[in-house]
Amino acid sequence: MLEVSEIHTYYGLSHILFGVSLEVSRGECVCLLGRNGAGKSTTMRSIMGLTPPKRGYVRFQGVTCTGEKPYLLVRRGMGYVPDDRRVFADLTVGENLEISARNFTEGGWDKERVYAFFPALEKIDHRRAGFLSGGEQQMLTIGRALMTNPELLLLDEPTEGLAPLIVQMLEEQIHALKKSGLTVLLAEQNLSVALRLSDRGYVIDNGVIRYHGSAEELQKNEAVRRKYLCV
Repeated sequence: MLEVSEIHTYYGLSHILFGVSLEVSRGECVCLLGRNGAGKSTTMRSIMGLTPPKRGYVRFQGVTCTGEKPYLLVRRGMGYVPDDRRVFADLTVGENLEISARNFTEGGWDKERVYAFFPALEKIDHRRAGFLSGGEQQMLTIGRALMTNPELLLLDEPTEGLAPLIVQMLEEQIHALKKSGLTVLLAEQNLSVALRLSDRGYVIDNGVIRYHGSAEELQKNEAVRRKYLCV
């Protein structure tokens, strides 16, 4: 479904990604692991067209889409949950969801289905998003991405800075999305959560992919985990 090949991405004159390549097949959950500043978020932003790579290509469902505008990628079927959440603070929870609605078909994601998936959001439908807790904002951001009815969901650090109970709830919900057939690329620092959710994993460090293998192989490879993930 997703093929990223040898991308090089810059912030101004700063070279951040060095030939990053990865693949995600339909129905998989693949994790991108690395320490803070390793290049995970830049990889996600490069895929989503927010920080287009200068070299290499991104191909989605067989179509090269390197550097396309994010709204066009959403129309193609990508959903994106940024690490900084980016909720519309002055809009209510319900309004945040409604303005994101796209590509609805029978059985797809609408506001009612999002509320069934995250019941806590329905209780605060009329609350402005700027007054939500971190966990509530993360649920809203995921719900907003689901409202676009994506075929591929990019999740950038969904558990960062959240209380353990919220992390556990989000892990269960992401697992439910995977079981429903949604394809997921997950950038995460929380190794245990990522490996429980994922089929395969890539390890990135200083903008370079250092390791690729199954979740089971990565779990057993203590040398890689100690060298690149500090665990």
